[in-house]
Amino acid sequence: MRADDLVPLGRTGLRVSRLGLGLASVGGLFAPVTEARAAAVLERAWDLGIRLYDTAPVYGYGLSERRTGAALGGRDRDAFVLCTKVGRLIEPGGPDTQPIWADPPPGVGPRKDYSYAGVLRSVAESLERLGMDRVDVLHVHDPDEEFGTAVGEAYRALADLRERGTIGAVSIGVNHAPVAARFLRRAAAPGPDCVLLAGRYGLLDQSGLDELLPLCTERGVAVLAAGVYHGGLLAEPGPGTPHAHAPVEPGTAARIAGWRELCGRYGVPLLAAAVRFPFGHPAVAAVVVGARTAAEVEQSAAWLAHPVPAELWAEARRSGLLRAGCPGPPPG
Repeated sequence: MRADDLVPLGRTGLRVSRLGLGLASVGGLFAPVTEARAAAVLERAWDLGIRLYDTAPVYGYGLSERRTGAALGGRDRDAFVLCTKVGRLIEPGGPDTQPIWADPPPGVGPRKDYSYAGVLRSVAESLERLGMDRVDVLHVHDPDEEFGTAVGEAYRALADLRERGTIGAVSIGVNHAPVAARFLRRAAAPGPDCVLLAGRYGLLDQSGLDELLPLCTERGVAVLAAGVYHGGLLAEPGPGTPHAHAPVEPGTAARIAGWRELCGRYGVPLLAAAVRFPFGHPAVAAVVVGARTAAEVEQSAAWLAHPVPAELWAEARRSGLLRAGCPGPPPG
């Protein structure tokens, strides 16, 4: 499986690379990233054939969008799929600041706004920061924060933009699978086209299987699987991993140890298993990973290309590391 394999994004008419680049890190998630390093990350991703890019206004309070636009602005606009998000406006004195951003612009912060007018303003401001005339996929970001307004006004604003051809697809970006399933059931027809699901269909958590992934398959909704490294929990602890010095719940630690032992016996890097696993489900179109260096982009692409034998997944099911019946991806 190659990072540059292009596949349909569900029913949208868009085509995305199997590996997508999440751009929170280049916005300074947990640690500063220089302009030069951010540009190198995006340049290397492009060279590797990655054509799916996911950013958001809240990532570094506009910093990620600006850096994304600077790096992609000279590219053929029809050659890549660009995603950003709505639900938070970045403005002077915005009250919903988050300590996870290392070096955001001074004096500004996010303010939640899922209203119709707020969403249209968010899109216009994102386009200005990106320096582009369109975004392909717009996610309602964390709709659980104000669910009623998000599934009503925010969705209606994006559906109107889709109807006018201003955007290619309406999506939701969530950390909790039940929230996404509820949104799909409540949104007015024809509903969202995609779901960006973070951390809920991976080696440590397959709760997306409870309801969301079957529902997406039934409705033709494409899933972008993010958070497959589980926030760095699966990586070897080190200065670049946010959980390196944080305690890990004993049950989670035991599962990580089980995966390390299993992958070691099959000669498979643990993170190769992590980035390949979501592709076993037919609803998953692409996996989105973050990177703060060009080398990290290269490594994720190499892990995706690393074959994982079917027997590894079968043994993971037998041992309880995966749910019974959980589909494994193709071995090649």
